[in-house]
Amino acid sequence: MLTDAEIEAILISLRVASVAVAWILIPGIAVAWLMARREFRGKALLDGLLHLPLVLPPVVVGYLLLLSLGSQGMLGQWLKLWWGIRLPFTWQGAAVAGGVMAFPLLVRALRLSLEAVDPRLEAAASTLGAGRWRVFATITLPLTLPGLLTGTVLAFARALSEFGATITFASNIPGETRTLPLALYSLIQTPGGEAAAARLCALSVVIAMVSLVASEWLARRARARLRGRDA
Repeated sequence: MLTDAEIEAILISLRVASVAVAWILIPGIAVAWLMARREFRGKALLDGLLHLPLVLPPVVVGYLLLLSLGSQGMLGQWLKLWWGIRLPFTWQGAAVAGGVMAFPLLVRALRLSLEAVDPRLEAAASTLGAGRWRVFATITLPLTLPGLLTGTVLAFARALSEFGATITFASNIPGETRTLPLALYSLIQTPGGEAAAARLCALSVVIAMVSLVASEWLARRARARLRGRDA
């Protein structure tokens, strides 16, 4: 049986992961389209920057967020001065950290899906009078639906499991930023917390497996629907 503190950590994790995916979804689609459809100078450098959170230690990412979005950072000062927004040591900051770590997974899944779309279909729609945005909304985006669903679910799972960047940028505050991984870490450090830590560990494995299975199932359903339309 889960305790109130463990349930609270789960609910915070779900809220943080949902907001993380929500704020990276539109930028992720735009960046994936740019990388899949355009050739430009510095593209390799941008590609490396996009994948940097996957290869950097998450603590480094959290520290960079603290430097840029903290109270002394340029962006952090601007957000606080003009919008009254303070991100460090808040659940919103945890969502930012989770989104940054999940962003490369979303972009990569979408980019691969976009590259699989036949450009001739988009060209045909354009010759029939459809504008650029209409072509994207009615042709490109529906055809990339499997990749969009896969990337979204994987990004959600990644944000849900984020630890290093979150604890560095948002800290480990009970009831505010203590997500499931942070609650598990706290229990490991607490004498007599082994049983509760084991419960959260098992729950983490279940959530991760459900996310992966859901990602595959949604992608299969989307591909089957697209094949049905083609037929």
